[in-house]
Amino acid sequence: STFALYDIAKNIAKDTQQLYMIIPFGADVHHFEPTPKLIAKMQNSALVVYSGAGLQHWVEEFDFENRALDMSHHVKLQKVKKHNDKDEYHHHGAIDSHYWLDIDNMIKMTNMLTRELIIISPQYKELYNKNKDIYIAKLKKLDADFKDTLTDCKKDTIIVNHNAFSYLSNRYGFHTQALSGLSPEAQPDAKTMIKLISIIKKYKLKNVFFESFASDKAMKSIAKEANVDVEVLQALGNITDDEAKKQLSYEDIMRQNLAKISKALECK
Repeated sequence: STFALYDIAKNIAKDTQQLYMIIPFGADVHHFEPTPKLIAKMQNSALVVYSGAGLQHWVEEFDFENRALDMSHHVKLQKVKKHNDKDEYHHHGAIDSHYWLDIDNMIKMTNMLTRELIIISPQYKELYNKNKDIYIAKLKKLDADFKDTLTDCKKDTIIVNHNAFSYLSNRYGFHTQALSGLSPEAQPDAKTMIKLISIIKKYKLKNVFFESFASDKAMKSIAKEANVDVEVLQALGNITDDEAKKQLSYEDIMRQNLAKISKALECK
């Protein structure tokens, strides 16, 4: 149901399973509703894997006929930092659902998904375990590169469109200041915008970030007022059509994120 889960499944199963994303590439994960045709497709699937943690509210009323895995039950979750976004708790409860941005969670997800794939196709057990080891090795290298790159930085704060990057910032020791809470379309208030502009000026930050599936209007307004650049940071709940056409992986996009964060924090 999210791109991170799809990327794991694609790397473990390779060509042995017919895989599809529940949420189409280019669609906003926060506002997606499945069609009757898609619901029928899910009911016919041997395995449905979804992210849980309140991100896909439509799942809560869904009655799965075959195997279904709520991945949020198998990872380490963190609470939402309180924010002035009134819409936040309606959509997400008190849990931050962007848990795939913690690479330790990605490793847990990979192990769990491999076990599930072996249950439905035991004949591929050896292949799936081999692919799992290769994928986890890549994740561990990615984690090491994040730690190395973000160890020695002049700045310690980035400004983001919505509060989706706490798992990343907590893991690698920097801070995020968000325009809105967990819902990217929540309307920012003037007070928050003024506060962010003052933070940018105080810490002499050189850019701000928004996401592919959120409006860049407010961030561009802040950037213009503070005279800084605007960049895209990918929260990886889904990817754009363009990223899908380029066949970019979780690792590819996380490395792009790393380069942008490193530049923003002025790391050596």
